[in-house]
Parts: sequence; C-alpha cells; structure tokens
Amino acid sequence: MPPFDFDPFDEAFRRDPYAAYARGRREHSVFAHPNFPVVSLFRYQDAQAVLRDPSQWSNFFPLPPGMERPDDMPPSMLGVDPPEHTRLRGLVSQAFTPRMIRRLEPRLREIAHELMDAALVERRIDLVAALTHPLPVIAIAEMLGIPARDRARFKVWSDAAVKDLGVGLLTAPTLERLDEQRAVIREMRAYFLPLVEERRREPREDLLSGLVAAETEGSRLSFDEMIQTLILLLVAGNETTTNLIGNAVLELLAHPAALDELRADRSLMPGAIEEVLRFSSPVQMDPRRAVRATEIHGVPVAQNQFVISWIGSANRDEEVFERPDVFDIRRQNNHHLAFGFGPHYCLGASLASLEAQVAVDALLDRTQSFRRADDAPLPLHPSFVFRGVRALPLEVERA
Repeated sequence: MPPFDFDPFDEAFRRDPYAAYARGRREHSVFAHPNFPVVSLFRYQDAQAVLRDPSQWSNFFPLPPGMERPDDMPPSMLGVDPPEHTRLRGLVSQAFTPRMIRRLEPRLREIAHELMDAALVERRIDLVAALTHPLPVIAIAEMLGIPARDRARFKVWSDAAVKDLGVGLLTAPTLERLDEQRAVIREMRAYFLPLVEERRREPREDLLSGLVAAETEGSRLSFDEMIQTLILLLVAGNETTTNLIGNAVLELLAHPAALDELRADRSLMPGAIEEVLRFSSPVQMDPRRAVRATEIHGVPVAQNQFVISWIGSANRDEEVFERPDVFDIRRQNNHHLAFGFGPHYCLGASLASLEAQVAVDALLDRTQSFRRADDAPLPLHPSFVFRGVRALPLEVERA
C-alpha cells in the first residue's frame, strides 16, 4: 500500500474524498502533511475537542510578517476568539433571532416557488442558476433590507470573497490575493455606508437596522465591524446554503429510494436535510491555529501551526455514526459537525437548514420527476473548503 498522503487541491480527491478520509481515520488520525505546513484531523472526537477549545486553538489567523492588516478591515466575528468573539456574536445574534427566521418561512416558500415556476418553462434547467443560488441571495438580501436591483452585486462580491478561501492555510498568502480581498471590502464599504446612515436616521424592520441598533452593555458594533459582519453574513448566507441545496438534490438523485420516500412523506424533509449535512457536508474543513505548542495523540503541533479538522471525515466516523457510509434520511441522533462546534457554531444554521428544506420542497412540488441532463463531470466550487457544484443541469417533468 502506498504511503498515506493527499492533496486538498486535487480534483479527484475533491470529487470523492471519502476513501482518503476513511484511511486517515484508520491509520493516520492525526496527520502531519509532508508537503503543507498543517496537521490534519480525521476523527470526530479530535475535531470536536479542537473546535470547543479556543484557549488552545485560535480562530484568529494573523498575516505573515511584512503584511499588515489595514485598520479599517478588522477580522470578522469568525476570525476572533473570546472574549472579543463573545461580544461580537452577542451583538449580531440580537438581530439574527429565531423569531426573525420563523417569520421568513412563508416568504422563502413564495420565492422558491416563483423561481421554480420561472425555470420550468423549459424542460432542461440549471438548478444552480434557477434555484440553489438565487434563493439564498434573495433571502439574505431581503433580511438585510437590500434593494432587489443590487442583488447581482452580492453574487460578484460573494464569489470574490470565497474564490481563494483556504489557500492561505496551505501556501503563503500573496500581496496580490490580499489586494483583491481589500478591493472587495472597499467596494462593500462604499456600498453600505449610505445604507447604514439611512438606517440610523430611519430604522426599518430589517437585519441591517438591527445591526445598526445592536447594543450590549454599551458596546456597539463599529462601522468597520459591521462591514466585516455583513461580508460574513453575505458569504455564509450564500455559499453554504447554495452548496447544501445542490448537494441535497445530488444525493437524492443518487439514492432514488430516498427520493421516492421524500416525495411520499414530506415530514421526512428536516431529517433528510440533516442527513445531507452529515453525508455531503457543504463545508468540508474547519481550521484552527495552535496558541501554544502541544501534541495530539503523540503528533507534535508547533505554536502558530494550523490544524485542519476535516468535517467531511468526522461526519463519517464509524465510532460515532452507525453505517456512516449509508445515506439514511430516517437517521436518528444525527449529531453531525457540518455547522461546526463550540463557540463558533454557525449562527445561521437554522436558516440554512430551513432554506434547504424549502428549496427541495419546491422542487418536489413543481415536478413529477427530474434527472441529470447528462453524465458530464459537474464544475466544482473553486475553493476546497466547500463541497458543492457551480452548475447542475437537470431534465425535468413538470407536475
């Protein structure tokens, strides 16, 4: 058997990483890569232990010496640790409540059915362009209170923000990549500045007004923090959910018995989406930085070294899940790590799950059947952080 190794950038690995994950769990649960300056974790318990402990495993990734972070571009909530993370999350969560998400459901269903009706004038559709991309974009834009005419900008900004996501963990960041990211942030600052001022003068019932007004113990979000939060919500609200919906449809096509069950009994939908999150996690990895030198199961980790928890592997761990490689929409006690774990657990997890349920419901409502239009390899998301496709051509029979 060849020595164990894998390249996260390799297309073959990205299309089917599960054999490598399984071998990692069996033989190299803590793996120091020979070609990258990172340590990979493959088992559920190890990933969970790292993600729950910000005192040892930081989510703040400083730039290398010689590269300075501009004062007007602080790390987002995702890129800081407690107590700063606790402050920011507390402020944002005030404006991102379960009540707001529950209020969204009827509107989400309306949008999803409108999108499907518009797409189904044709027998062949690209589901990503028709549904999986526009539904999350419209949802987060309407939550924020963004004019409909500006939604196309969201797509451009979101694509730019995630294009090279994760690359800096494995290779040294370049000034060119940093400048590209700064350009996107400056565009967003220029766009949001007048909207923020408008909400200060005339608050509305939207998330942007909530962020402007959010206050805990006298601590408000600064404008720079608000911009970073908006970028985070934009990217998380688009990318993860778009990939989740696409992955759900692909898994149902790959498991026709489950698709038939779901058509016959929509009460299975929440569990089906949870199983997609486990079985085909839209976010495949979650990195941390070692605050102090340590070791994991005897493998040394240097101070400031990056450790990658492979969520896609943890969610297939035989020690945690029965029949982990079986797609089971009736699975019980599905404690997957698709939305992370610990203090950085995804703030929008319930919204992403709801959007996926609504999208698949709309697809089933509006079709008698659907199938892949051809067997051509689907274009992958450009970042290895995500499991998802950029196009999904289907042939559909209208209901």
